[in-house]
Amino acid sequence: MEKRIGVVAILIQGRESVPEVNRILSSQNHIIQGRLGMPFRDKGIQVITLVVEGTMDEISALTGPLGRLKGVQVKSIVTGYREETHEPSSNFS
Repeated sequence: MEKRIGVVAILIQGRESVPEVNRILSSQNHIIQGRLGMPFRDKGIQVITLVVEGTMDEISALTGPLGRLKGVQVKSIVTGYREETHEPSSNFS
């Protein structure tokens, strides 16, 4: 499987979905390399940006559930960088 590096932008309107957003981010923290959150209190929105490194399946497992939440918009950009990962062998010698 190939690992990719990408950026995920999350815009949350209101506070209703914030606990679920944080739960999803915590469950996928193994691919999150960096996180920046900025509240726009006067507009009633929160913006979170993530730098992620993982397979396309792992990145989709993060962005898909977030995008289905009420009041949450998600956009991701995945770079052309690719790193081949090797699964550990289960063969015993």
